[in-house]
Amino acid sequence: MRSFPGSRRRASPRSGSGDLDLTQLRRLLAFTRPYRVRLAVGIVAVGISSAFGLAFPLLIRDLFNTAFGGAAFGGTGGAAGLTRIALTLTGLFVLQAVFNYVRTYNLGLVGEALVADLRRTLFGHVIGLSVRFFEERKTGEITSRLTSDIGTVQNAVSQALAQFVNQLITLVGGIVVLLVLDLRLTLVMLAIVPAVVLAGAAFGRRLRRISTRFQDAVGDANANAEEAISGIRVVQSFTAEGLERERYGSAIDISYALALKRLRVRALFIPTVILAMFLGIGVVLFYGSRLVLSGALQGGDLIAFLLITVFVAGSIGTFTGLYAQLQEALGASKRIFELLDARSELEEPERPVRLATPRGEVRFDGVAFRYGGRESTLVLDGIDLEAPPGTVLALVGPSGAGKSTLVSLVPRFYDPSEGRILLDGVDLRDLPLAELRGHIGIVPQETQLFSGTVADNIRYGRPGADDDAVVRAARAAHADDFIRAFPDGYATLVGERGVKLSGGQRQRVAIARALLKDPRILILDEATSSLDSESEALVQEALQRLMVGRTTFVIAHRLSTVLGADRLLVLDGGRIVQRGTHRALLEQGGLYRELFERQFRGAVASADAATSPPA
Repeated sequence: MRSFPGSRRRASPRSGSGDLDLTQLRRLLAFTRPYRVRLAVGIVAVGISSAFGLAFPLLIRDLFNTAFGGAAFGGTGGAAGLTRIALTLTGLFVLQAVFNYVRTYNLGLVGEALVADLRRTLFGHVIGLSVRFFEERKTGEITSRLTSDIGTVQNAVSQALAQFVNQLITLVGGIVVLLVLDLRLTLVMLAIVPAVVLAGAAFGRRLRRISTRFQDAVGDANANAEEAISGIRVVQSFTAEGLERERYGSAIDISYALALKRLRVRALFIPTVILAMFLGIGVVLFYGSRLVLSGALQGGDLIAFLLITVFVAGSIGTFTGLYAQLQEALGASKRIFELLDARSELEEPERPVRLATPRGEVRFDGVAFRYGGRESTLVLDGIDLEAPPGTVLALVGPSGAGKSTLVSLVPRFYDPSEGRILLDGVDLRDLPLAELRGHIGIVPQETQLFSGTVADNIRYGRPGADDDAVVRAARAAHADDFIRAFPDGYATLVGERGVKLSGGQRQRVAIARALLKDPRILILDEATSSLDSESEALVQEALQRLMVGRTTFVIAHRLSTVLGADRLLVLDGGRIVQRGTHRALLEQGGLYRELFERQFRGAVASADAATSPPA
């Protein structure tokens, strides 16, 4: 068996709510369940580290009281007491460093794993949504939610969770210690806390609203960039680089203005809280100093009280920052969950019918279809047709007649607005969606290749196919010769969207991909439109062999490609206006004959013009 090296690489609702959505927060934290052991270890380590942090001011209190003649550790004073305190402080710092490592590693791992799972879940959900979902949203908006929004959540989860537990223990434990040290000073310190909390809540709500709008604006900018980059050849051919720069620049200006607004709120928010807390510390220092002078409080106790007050003030200040960060994360997670909550309009059957080996009989029964709601125009109306197994059914008609829409209903990219479509007598809506599509091969008008190797792209419909099968499919599509002409052969990288191949080469690779899948139903939407005359003849020969025993829908504007079809359907304005063989339709006259004569008259005229001598 040969081996081919190389592998594939490759408008949203706005939120104006500023309330803390605990349901959404619980939903976000639910992603931590597989890692609850590490999460628990990390939280315990945070608790122990925080407790050691609170012990530090108490040891400093004993140090100062001992140094100035007080008692330490139950009455032991002097040099021995100082030595014991110093050794205890050293051990405390070492243990705190150890538990900080355990805390940082475990909670960091949980945060990284949560974000990876969130990305995997979001992409897995989005990729399974219906075609209509992607028609209504820009690609850049979706990728923005997969990248920048989840990045915002990642920062909150991997850092804010540890900080929250740490500061909570510091705050609660610090207040308890302060109450034990001196009730009067503690009451003075706590008098300013309610005002700080209320200010934090007000700032946080505003910050969340701005952050959500900022993420929406970044998504719009990404969507503009995605469109311009994916269509770079069109952009450059129309010299529209300036226009695209202006569009992207305008979107960035909007996001920049929102970023500045968010920055102003945060710049006002955090210093205001810190100012309030340090004003409170100043009041505590003034009042405590008076107590020391009156002999009602020892100097070491005042120093310990001030240190713990700084810790508590820092905790409150950190909490306000964490609240702001949490609001930003909730704004981003709201956009993420909007995608996760999006549901495909193509519902899976509750009691699916299995067709292990379908015969390939397709029937349309009174099918009508519209892209929008009930008020929108019907694109297809009153479609009745039957394609027996092995039949080649050709769809012809002017542009916009509904040909591509009709065949897109067969793999259930959409469901009919009215009527039903049957496969071997079973409504398509009663079949598992993946199983139905597994029996259908499509060669679209606009060939989509992925940025891997040629072999990867042929193998796309059957990932487990061996290399021999890949080569057989390529030969059947008359692609083997040009593939082997590449220096790397089947390991040649095709570039993003297959840009390194010509149009005809891309089309033949796409045909080989459909051949390898070996489907019961084929849909050829202008499958030979990008081929020159010689390649078209070769591929038509391959397709003729492939179509034997399979039900095939062929769409072609060039009527020469469908002359051998078992039956032709002529569509106009979403209705079937004629049906029959090529010869019968020519004898009937009407639209088909008009299209045929117009096309071949134009071809003959072009040939005459090419062979006429110059005047």
